[in-house]
Amino acid sequence: MQLNEILSLDCTHCAVQDSSKKKLLETISGMVAPKLAGISRADVFDSLLQRERLGSTGIGLGIAIPHGRLEKAGKPVAVLVTMAHAVDFDAIDNQPVDIIFALLVPENEPEQHLRTLAEVAKRLNQKECCRALRKATTDQELYDIFLEEGSACN
Repeated sequence: MQLNEILSLDCTHCAVQDSSKKKLLETISGMVAPKLAGISRADVFDSLLQRERLGSTGIGLGIAIPHGRLEKAGKPVAVLVTMAHAVDFDAIDNQPVDIIFALLVPENEPEQHLRTLAEVAKRLNQKECCRALRKATTDQELYDIFLEEGSACN
């Protein structure tokens, strides 16, 4: 599955104003729930929070990749946001986070989940990609940088 099949423009937001990890996860849940029939905002939030309790998904260098599995989800859904101001995410390097890629997948697709996480991590491991994402000033620009062929992230 390609990232452009799971990340849509309406789930891509630049300069989000949330001031905490919890609020950010709530915002992400609000973006994901309408994309998944029969899944509530609370279901999404609980899945993300359960995963965070296992250990922070803040992977360092200002990046977090929160993710979770949903029993009733019929398809994977992704969210990409940058923060107006970095938030504490309990990242492994103790640095605040300003780039977040969230992924929610059906519970019965663990291999796809891992492949997608690996692809996202590969892109976000590129300094030029992160630099370009941080410079984006609109949702469209953020979306294009992350997904378009020939951009800093591809």
